[in-house]
Order: sequence, then C-alpha cells, then structure tokens
Amino acid sequence: MLKVGLTGGIGAGKSEVSRLLVEHGAVLIDADRIAREVVAPRTPGLAAVVDAFGEDILAPDGGLDRPKLGSIVFADPQKLAVLNSIVHPLVGARSRALEDAAPGDAVVVHDVPLLAENGLAALYDLVIVVDARTETQLDRLVRLRGMTEEDVRARMAAQASRDKRRAIADIVIDNDVPLEELERRVRDVWAELERRARLPQE
Repeated sequence: MLKVGLTGGIGAGKSEVSRLLVEHGAVLIDADRIAREVVAPRTPGLAAVVDAFGEDILAPDGGLDRPKLGSIVFADPQKLAVLNSIVHPLVGARSRALEDAAPGDAVVVHDVPLLAENGLAALYDLVIVVDARTETQLDRLVRLRGMTEEDVRARMAAQASRDKRRAIADIVIDNDVPLEELERRVRDVWAELERRARLPQE
C-alpha cells in the first residue's frame, strides 16, 4: 500500500485532482467528507460542537449550520483551535479505519486540507501539494462558489502559506492551467504513484 497525503489551499483545485486520481484507480479518503459525517445530526461529534459553541450554530433541521460556524471560527484562531480539537480526532480514527479496509496493493490518497497546518506529512509515504496563485484562488472562489473576497481572504489567512505547503511536498501540481493540462499533469503523477507503489515500502 502506498499512502499519499494530498493537500492544497482553498480554491487551488485539490478536489479536482483527487477526482482525477480516483478515475485512475486511487482509493480516496476525503477528510472533509469524513469531517461532515462525524458531526452529522445525532452524532457525539455534533453534540460536542454544540456544547462548545451553543445551539445557535444549528440549522432549523437540527444539522450543523456550516456557514454560521465558519464565520465564527475563521475569524478567531482560538475558536478554530477548539473546533479542531473536537473534530480532528474523530476524523483521524475514521480515516484509519478506511485505510485498514483498503486492498494491500492500493494507492490510498488521503485528501487532507489542513495537512501542513497540523504537521501531518510524516504520516504518509509522500505528499502531493496542489498549488495555485492567490489571484487564481480568489477568482475561483468568488466566481464559482459565490464567496465574498473578504471571506476568501479570511479563510486563506487561516491556512498555511503557499511556501509552507510547498516545503512539505514531494510532488507539487501547479494548477494555474486549463483542465486539459491539469489532466495531463495528474496522469503523469499517477504513473509515478504506481511506480512507487510497486517498490518495497520502508
């Protein structure tokens, strides 16, 4: 099994890269998806978040009001740390269970937005960083997701810098390119992952 950590700043195109890697045959473990699952309605995770932040962060249906919670934690590093202390252990436990269930010869890609921030690079055989210029990130998030520039900049400020992410990368995928070029780059990366997966792991 080859364990790959995949990360990138918000709007860099990490989700597109993970989708392409799955098409090539990767087993994807998506930390964001798991993070949503562990705070779904009637879970201990959601109960812990409500204990920490109050019932105002609940939507009318009893689920988590993510935009409201996001506006609270991304503006206050201490509150973000509290949220992370609740969610990250739950995500880690679920991720390990999914990895254990993967075939022994799989290329397992862990899509982890906060890999650099949480010092997790050592958990993986190699780390892929999807990178894009700040201007590209802003354009994608404002134009495609309808976020305000202020909100985008706040979220970017809460993440590791591009330099910090690139410093932990074994492979950098520069994604200031059209989709066709990104597909070519990911295809080349997949060939390298398959090559490494065939090598004896230390």
